[in-house]
Amino acid sequence: MGRLLRCAVLLVLVAGLVACGPPRKSVFPPTVSIQEMTTQPNGEWRITLRIQNNSYGSMDFHTIDGTLKVAELVPVRLHTGFDLDIPAFAADVTQITLLPTPEMSAALQAAAVKGSAGSVPYSVSGTANAKPEQEKDARDFAFHGNDWLSPVPGIPNTWR
Repeated sequence: MGRLLRCAVLLVLVAGLVACGPPRKSVFPPTVSIQEMTTQPNGEWRITLRIQNNSYGSMDFHTIDGTLKVAELVPVRLHTGFDLDIPAFAADVTQITLLPTPEMSAALQAAAVKGSAGSVPYSVSGTANAKPEQEKDARDFAFHGNDWLSPVPGIPNTWR
């Protein structure tokens, strides 16, 4: 009986010590999407990537490494380094310049002819490297997103 009582007291003490620590905040993968894209005269695309932190704590983002696929064509590499500290459930942007394939540029031009009624599907996928606020080391978070690019009325060579 005394042995059972000592085990119960020990369990209560351990549970009390565990409860004294700070609560862990849940960490979830970010959402990455294109906020805006501008076609440059030299053929390059200047893309503003929107990174949405879906976690309950802030995260310090360092890199994006993935692919951009436009209109089910061959994807191009999407890679950039930056330093963004994004609070919980907030978003921030970073810019990247890339050279699209000729087929991707042709798909955009075909949609641009239709004006604001034209749009082109795109998808982004890959990993975002970030350090959650309660962890010591950064780690990779997978992301995947689909949406549409449409020309912005009144602003030539700009898509959202």
